Amino acid sequence: MMSATGPEAEEVAGLFLPLFAVVSATDVLTAPAPAATPVEGSNGLLLQIDGKIVPNYAATMVSFEEGDVVNGKVVRIDKDEVLVDIGYKAEGVIPSNELSIRKSVDPAEEVELGEEIDALVLTKEDAEGRLILSKKRARFEKAWRRIEVAADSGEPVEGSVIEVVKGGLILDLGVRGFLPASLVDIRRVHNLDEFMGQTLECKVTELNRSRNNVVLSRRAVLEEERKEVREQILGRLEPGQVVEGKISNIVDFGAFVDLDGIDGLIHISELSWSHVNHPSEVVAIGDTVRIKVLDIDRDRQRISLGLKQTQEDPWQRVISTHRPGDVLEGTVTKVVAFGAFVEILPGVEGLVHISELADHHVENPSEVVEPGTALNVKILEIDEERRRLSLSIKRVEGQNMPMGDLGDQLEAAAAEDATGEGSDAAPGGGAAGRGPRSGGACC
Repeated sequence: MMSATGPEAEEVAGLFLPLFAVVSATDVLTAPAPAATPVEGSNGLLLQIDGKIVPNYAATMVSFEEGDVVNGKVVRIDKDEVLVDIGYKAEGVIPSNELSIRKSVDPAEEVELGEEIDALVLTKEDAEGRLILSKKRARFEKAWRRIEVAADSGEPVEGSVIEVVKGGLILDLGVRGFLPASLVDIRRVHNLDEFMGQTLECKVTELNRSRNNVVLSRRAVLEEERKEVREQILGRLEPGQVVEGKISNIVDFGAFVDLDGIDGLIHISELSWSHVNHPSEVVAIGDTVRIKVLDIDRDRQRISLGLKQTQEDPWQRVISTHRPGDVLEGTVTKVVAFGAFVEILPGVEGLVHISELADHHVENPSEVVEPGTALNVKILEIDEERRRLSLSIKRVEGQNMPMGDLGDQLEAAAAEDATGEGSDAAPGGGAAGRGPRSGGACC
């Protein structure tokens, strides 16, 4: 191999100089950095480099991705946003509409300076380079998991009423939960506004994540509580007991009484010793009454009650103070085809049979008496066991009947008609014809 000398050698050397220079620069760039070791007891926040202790800024930087939930401290509250320090290179911004599921919130009412909150990362860097967070969505995710667990287990959830809407209430569960009006209470609620701001316990009846739909029932919670109360009440009640309750509802066939958690029924026949056309004549909703327990069906959880049993039984007065043959004042209460009912004492009625209405034949009781007529009656019979009175009007001496002349007029008209038909018609078709019917009625 030949070696170059002189000018040629210098030319060749000039060609290689840049290469050597490049190699030298590369060697400088790739030179190993000084070794850094964490300072013991600093949890990696301090490093020792070339004998010097310096902060480890990388260790203080929070690592997260969009969609993650981070924790931070509120450092500033403005009218339209909140700034939160989460340990990132820049403070996170929570717009006011991302603070709560409530509408038109005041940031100062939702958070406090220095308060630690959870927030969901919406955008690590928006068009303005800001870190955008959401408090309501972080709460939503947390709440949804809790609601899912409650829906599966049947446990109730708790939330405050934040809106009254058409058909029900909106509850803040961290998620907007809808409580239909029909499921707010066991009984129908007329004014939903009274629940505004209240904290209610409800069961989850419907859950749909794709629509963020949560349907609730407070009635289910109340019925479950009521079932336990009913069992306790049924356990201590016995037929014959006299208890106190409040009229909760009135229907055509009676009145319901709330016995501190369970309803019992007073049948219309058990409201009063006297005749009752409608329960509202005796009681009103909200009345406090003393009632007697008549019967308990524990299997069907039904209680039969009596109101009149706690009042004086007027029938006992009849038995103790009156005898057959006594003449009493009374008032006609009802006229029927076979006679008329007359009230002789409040709550005590007796029957005047059609045959005991008048001395003459009566075709229809309304010919002689009408409801409201005041008259005297004689007691014919007292049936203690069946609680029945047989009365008579015609056997009262000197009875001045308001409609008494009507019978005489009918008899006279009948006799006149019979006379006009011929001399032999009267014995067979006139008075003689009425005799057997009158006698039959008496028997």
